[in-house]
Amino acid sequence: MRNRRRAIFQPMMSSLGTWFTRLLAATWRIQRLNHERFPPELPEGGRLVAMWHGRLLVGLHPHRNLGFEVLVSPSGDGELVHSVLRASGYGTLRGSSSKNAPRALREMLRELRQAKTVVITPDGPRGPFHSMNPGLAWLSRNTGYPIVPLGYAARWAIRLKSWDRFTIPLPFSRVAIAYGEPIQVARSGGDGELNRCTQQIHNDLNALERSAAQAISAQPDA
Repeated sequence: MRNRRRAIFQPMMSSLGTWFTRLLAATWRIQRLNHERFPPELPEGGRLVAMWHGRLLVGLHPHRNLGFEVLVSPSGDGELVHSVLRASGYGTLRGSSSKNAPRALREMLRELRQAKTVVITPDGPRGPFHSMNPGLAWLSRNTGYPIVPLGYAARWAIRLKSWDRFTIPLPFSRVAIAYGEPIQVARSGGDGELNRCTQQIHNDLNALERSAAQAISAQPDA
């Protein structure tokens, strides 16, 4: 019965979600910090982007139609995210650390080799809030592609009572995006290097969120 309800209501929710996000985001006043660190095209290779799961909606509109690929959970809940992302000009890679991981890894490698941007939320899909494991650093070390952390903040927003404190900026809110310096994980690095880079990514993400919040006089929650 649950699958049947999902099959009936999923297309409708996807369509409504897409139009809602487009109309809402069109009213935001967006400020970009250190945007020069984030060229839209990478002729010499791909890159990995790290952002917190709760900021997916905030980043959806500013980077639409750039051909970015987003790693999305293969769960039923991920299906709605998948549909909205696809309608907004993103590609999606379906997989997580517990489901379809080998296939997702192969697809990520394929996109990275084509000089694409692959977006990963290191605390998703189940949290805890702003948590990390060495998986993203491992991926960078073993592929040779850099990680670019992105921080987001909204001046006026609703934050859901979900594990990720999912952020929905209100109409006409100021939104800031802070682009971090690329992080390159040494190919020869061992477990110590993976742990060090994992902590650096975590610290940079939170620092970028604080910088974004400060730029628009918002209260940071990182």
